[in-house]
Amino acid sequence: MEQHQKDRGKFGAWIRTSVTARMLMVGFLILILLIPLSFVKDLIRERSSRKQGVMNEISEKWGDEVILFGPVLEIPYKTFRQKTVVEESTKKMFTETIEEVSYLYVFPDALDINSRVNPEEKYYGIYKTSVYQSSTSLSGSFSIPDFTEQEIKESNILWERVRIVMKMSNQKGVSNQAKITMGSHTYDLKSRYVAEENYGNRPALQTLESPVLKEKDVPHTANTGFSMTLDIRGSRQMSFIPVGKQTTVTMTSPWQTANFFGKFLPHNDGKIHENGFDAQWKILEINRPFSQQFINQLPDLETYAFGVNFMIPVDDYQKSERTSKYGFMVISLTFLVFFLIQTLSKIHIHPFQYLMIGLALVMFYTLLISISEHSNFFKAYLIAGTSVIVLISTYSLSILKSRMFSLFIMLSLVAIYTFIYIIIQLENYALITGSTGLFVILAIVMFISRKIDWGSENQ
Repeated sequence: MEQHQKDRGKFGAWIRTSVTARMLMVGFLILILLIPLSFVKDLIRERSSRKQGVMNEISEKWGDEVILFGPVLEIPYKTFRQKTVVEESTKKMFTETIEEVSYLYVFPDALDINSRVNPEEKYYGIYKTSVYQSSTSLSGSFSIPDFTEQEIKESNILWERVRIVMKMSNQKGVSNQAKITMGSHTYDLKSRYVAEENYGNRPALQTLESPVLKEKDVPHTANTGFSMTLDIRGSRQMSFIPVGKQTTVTMTSPWQTANFFGKFLPHNDGKIHENGFDAQWKILEINRPFSQQFINQLPDLETYAFGVNFMIPVDDYQKSERTSKYGFMVISLTFLVFFLIQTLSKIHIHPFQYLMIGLALVMFYTLLISISEHSNFFKAYLIAGTSVIVLISTYSLSILKSRMFSLFIMLSLVAIYTFIYIIIQLENYALITGSTGLFVILAIVMFISRKIDWGSENQ
């Protein structure tokens, strides 16, 4: 019995004084603190998802993103097929010719688009997204179609039933009467019902069509020009599909944080200046992997769209999530500082005190999220960081009974949080900055820890 109590006493002394035991305890606490840290990450994702839902709700009410496809010439023509028929009474077989109507879709020879977009920030509670009002003019010309490419006889063309069709997303965002001037006449564009197709994550395109074109407005014997203007309310982004044999697009806007996307980038690199941006595209038929004519239906060409995304500068949830990914490093480095002080100064720090310090470090992220929802990220980071640093520094003063050690801990935390903030702000140089910083920290730890007597059982 006495031997058992003696063994327990030795084990307790080893737990209190051994460097190895302290290392194991600190490592175990770091792993435990990963649990609340994972809850914080879930909270960030939940709030970010809530923001995305609000943005979708705003877009649904105001108007979704805009994609323009067209205008396109729809030319019906007669086709014939042979069908073998058996007469029941005589059992004789004969061939019957059945006449059907097919459609040839012809893209314009030239398509010039000029769009003026005026974005603004739309708020819903604490969340915001970008919406815009746009005025877009389209002009160009259709050349006389070449029917030999599709082996269509001109005598079978139904010129009296030719129409103009175009596709677009966010039809409900159109705020003026959609009209197209074709030749010398103007035609109203009306919705045509088309069974909805599955576009995956891309917005579905609705179809607009004109009445039957007058004979002299059809490019039968000569090229025909067209023009139209659309005023559209939309959100997030605006894009175009280059259906012209030569498509030119000019887009101007006072928005300064535009992001150009798609298969084609502006040939003037999308000049962004203090008054907004001015972007110009020029796409030729040879630049795109589709032809000028299609039979019976318009293909899905959304993957070839190009345009501008009107980004909200800096998503604070993304920055908070990136910051939380460094939570393990912040906790580990902070515990390492306390561990080195404890080992070198032989001051006893209870595991509960380590736990309190770790929870304070985790609280930094909840403060950061909550404050950044009502302010900018820098102010939120500064307030949350200062609060946690003051709290831990004050707490360490009561633990370590030394102003010098408390000051050292405060400076260490300031350095750690400043280092993390710099990494978060950087994108292209984040990896090299983080690697260099960690190398310097490792060198400092190696330099300080050389004074520790790792072989002493009384450490």
